Amino acid sequence: MARLQFELPEQFLFSTDIPIYISHVNQGGHLDNAQLLTLVSEARVRFFRWLGYLGELDIEGRSIVVGDMAAQYKSEAFYGETMQVDMTPDDFNKYGFDLVFRLRDRASGREVARGKTGVVFVGDGQDGGAKVSPVPQAFLDRLKAREGATH
Repeated sequence: MARLQFELPEQFLFSTDIPIYISHVNQGGHLDNAQLLTLVSEARVRFFRWLGYLGELDIEGRSIVVGDMAAQYKSEAFYGETMQVDMTPDDFNKYGFDLVFRLRDRASGREVARGKTGVVFVGDGQDGGAKVSPVPQAFLDRLKAREGATH
């Protein structure tokens, strides 16, 4: 199988720091790959809160779900290190976008991982279940306002 390769953007819109706890570390003494998902998920929730939303269940009347996630490891991370998680939305489509991420050790700048999470908007379907829903324009407007404030 070919290795995943991700090109990173020149700039990220959002950044947050997350410490690596002992519960994030596997028997090999480094960040467990399942726990990488936990760190990325925490950063994603913080991204939406940074945009002014209380969580992922009410973003302009819609919820989001993760459609897919892919990561490429660049180095190990260890207990006690603080990860700087950078994120930026990219590759928008009618129903969502990719949230591109990079994890780096805050102290050294060493890159630990990079990848993307596919975010899909959903709303209530007629049968009571969730149905894929277009990206709300108000969300795009709020994102554009943040992009303008950071450049």
